[in-house]
Amino acid sequence: MVPIQNLYYLLCYAWNRLPEPGEWQHVAEQEFHRPLELLTQLLLTGTRRLLQKGLPLGYAEREEELAELRGRVLLTPTIRRDLLRRGRAVCAYDELGPNTPLNRLLAGTLDALGRTRRLPAALRQQVRQVRSRFPEDVQPAPLTRAELRAVRRLRLPGPESFLLNVCTLIYRTALPDTDTEGRTRFHDFRRDEALMAGIFERFVRNFYRLEQRRYRVLSETISWQAEADRTEDLALLPSMITDTSLESAERKIILDTKYYNVAFKPHHDRQRLISPHLYQLFAYLQNQAAQTAVPLEGILLYPAATHEADLRYVLGGFPVRVVTLDLNQPWPAISAALLALVQ
Repeated sequence: MVPIQNLYYLLCYAWNRLPEPGEWQHVAEQEFHRPLELLTQLLLTGTRRLLQKGLPLGYAEREEELAELRGRVLLTPTIRRDLLRRGRAVCAYDELGPNTPLNRLLAGTLDALGRTRRLPAALRQQVRQVRSRFPEDVQPAPLTRAELRAVRRLRLPGPESFLLNVCTLIYRTALPDTDTEGRTRFHDFRRDEALMAGIFERFVRNFYRLEQRRYRVLSETISWQAEADRTEDLALLPSMITDTSLESAERKIILDTKYYNVAFKPHHDRQRLISPHLYQLFAYLQNQAAQTAVPLEGILLYPAATHEADLRYVLGGFPVRVVTLDLNQPWPAISAALLALVQ
């Protein structure tokens, strides 16, 4: 399981946001016992910075009974209340203020964290202190899938997008607590293999985007080198989308990440590589070869598993490596190992 301190690095790279100067050290000096404590600290740090600069403002629709017309007149409630005879009307108008979807989501998430017993008392107190700094007209929104989707549609800039990602991960770790009204339980998302696979994939891709300049880094769709009796049948072929492609003028690497507990599986009392992983990478290489003029090679990258591995093959004329990355070692060693992998 990934140590919580290293989980911080994985999340920062996965969400494409390197910390502010000194933030690495600040987090490294703290001791976290659960991933929720780390996520809460990230949320507090980012929210404090947002409050220092001033919460972002936005236009929100407001309904109010007024003596002067403003915005749109809402006829149904106006007539129902018989306001016209009194020279009044219910109006809906846009008002600029801090009651934005993101600010409401942050307030709601802080409210949920302030109630959970999964956090130490001192950290819950920090949560409540930060929450108390929000203006009274920010109405907290519940931490739900619908609210998260609504905020994500706004395409927020970097720091605000990072906070949205933190809230999303907190939501994905939340479980309803039927025993305690108003509180939420949280599970250790490091045990969620599908969730961690997505984090690991984005971490590796963004690490190479940010930490080296030799290669252009992308995730790309590879076209099948295929023919069919009917053209429309080609659309039924599955998509081939690489996790990470690294391309320079002299070399191209297709790097596929696999977040599995083991890189091998037993077969007749012997350990074997996981065949579908090799087949997938080999299919990528075969179909990509006709579309690139530079030497092509492949890498299967696993987090450190039961067996450490650094295996080298030539499959169908393509160099292929199967490598494990130890995520339990200090971060500088992880960084050095990733850079050495593509040198």
